[in-house]
Amino acid sequence: MKIRYLLDENLSPRVKLTVARHYPGLDLLRVGDEGAPALGTLDPELLVWLDQQQRVLVTDNRKSMPSHIADHHAVGGHHWGIFLVRKRTSLLLLAETLSVYWDVTEAEQWRDVMEWLPV
Repeated sequence: MKIRYLLDENLSPRVKLTVARHYPGLDLLRVGDEGAPALGTLDPELLVWLDQQQRVLVTDNRKSMPSHIADHHAVGGHHWGIFLVRKRTSLLLLAETLSVYWDVTEAEQWRDVMEWLPV
């Protein structure tokens, strides 16, 4: 199965615009989009939604997300991958990285994996 992405609301809306412009075939939602969790959804609820929808979370929330993931796993929860975006990553590099991962990997490879982007 191909990767399906969810962009966290704390990422700039320009991330989605850049990805859509350069790589229109990617399955990409942003928190707040139709069919995605509403803006302001708490991280623990977001993790449950991600597992149900089989989507990789792309976020720059390096501070609290790891502890939310640990809590989620402690109660038997899983996720389809968490991509933590490094500070000062350019929009184009992030878009390219998401496209490469979409092209060369399968969603199942990211199950319960946390990865820093770019690598």
